Amino acid sequence: MTSRLNPYISFRDTARQALEFWHSVFGGDLRIGTFGEMGASDDPAEADKVMHGQLETPNGYVLMASDTPASMPHTPGNNVSVSLSGGDGDDLRRFFAGLSEGGRVLEPLTKAPWGDEFGMVTDRFGITWLVNIAGGADAQG
Repeated sequence: MTSRLNPYISFRDTARQALEFWHSVFGGDLRIGTFGEMGASDDPAEADKVMHGQLETPNGYVLMASDTPASMPHTPGNNVSVSLSGGDGDDLRRFFAGLSEGGRVLEPLTKAPWGDEFGMVTDRFGITWLVNIAGGADAQG
C-alpha cells in the first residue's frame, strides 16, 4: 500500500458542517463517525460530535476532520493552509469559487510571477486554501 499525507483539521464544534460544505464543493464519498457511535466519550453533549470524518473526492483528495472534545484545548491558528494544485483549470477554478462562498478571497485567481494562475481563499470555517493552476490562465482545463 502506498503511503499518503492527508490534512487532518480540528474544529471545536463545526467539523460536520465543514465536511458537508467541502463535500458540496468537491463531491465524493463522505464518512462521519461520532463520539457516541464509537463509544469514545462519556459526555452526552459530545455524542453527536465528529470523532472522525473523512472525505475522499473523485480527484483523489482526502480531507479528514474532527471535533475537539471540550476536555481538550483547541487553538485555531493560521500556521497551516491546504494547497490544491494541478493542470485541470476548470476543476480548480470551480473549487476556488465554491470555497469562496461564505468565505473571504485573500488573493483572486490571477497570473502569478512564476507563470501559473494562483489564488488564496479562506473558507467560511476559517481554513485557508491555496489554489495553483499549472500553466496559468491559458492552461487546458
